[in-house]
Amino acid sequence: MNTRKANINNRSKYYAGIGSRQTPVYILKIMTFIAIHLELKGYVLRSGGAPGADTAFSNGAVAKEVFVPWRGYEGFPIVYPIPNEAYTISSKFHPQWNNLSPAVKALMARNAMQVLGPQLNDPSEFVICWTPDGCENIKQRTRFTGGTGQAISIADYYNVPVYNLSKAKSVQVVSDIINKNLFTFLEHLF
Repeated sequence: MNTRKANINNRSKYYAGIGSRQTPVYILKIMTFIAIHLELKGYVLRSGGAPGADTAFSNGAVAKEVFVPWRGYEGFPIVYPIPNEAYTISSKFHPQWNNLSPAVKALMARNAMQVLGPQLNDPSEFVICWTPDGCENIKQRTRFTGGTGQAISIADYYNVPVYNLSKAKSVQVVSDIINKNLFTFLEHLF
C-alpha cells in the first residue's frame, strides 16, 4: 500500500519520464526507482500513460501529470485536454504528419504536453527516457527511436535536456540528480 500523498500544487519542478513500449524489464525497474527518488526531491512526473516506460515511471510516482490522447486510454481519465497548439507544435516534428490518423496525431500531440506542460508554457526541466537507439536529440532520431522521438525532438528544440538510459553517461547524470548510484542498483537486479 502506497502511503505517499501527491501534492502537485506547491511543486514547481517537473520532468518527463517516457520511452519505448519495448523497454527492457531491468530498465523499467530503474525507471520506477528513479520516479520514487525524484519525487522525494520534489519533482512531479509528466508522462503519457503508455505501456512500458511510461507505466514504469508512473508506478513510482504519486505526484504526476499523465497526458492521454483520448478518454479511457490505458485506463486513465482525461485531466488535461490536448490544446490545439500541441497539434501545431507536433506537426513541425513529424515527417509524415499529414499521413497520420487522428488517433496517432493525438498521441504525438500529447508528447508536446509531456515536455512543455499542460498549457505548453512550463517546460519540464529534463526528459528521462529509454529508446533502443539511444537517441537524445533530433539529429540522432532514427526509425528505431519510435514515438518517443517526437518528444525528444520537441525537447531538443526547446532546449530541454534528454537523458536516455541506454547511454552510460546519461545513467550517471540521472544518478547524480537523484543522489543514488543507478549502476549499483543495476548490479543488485542481477
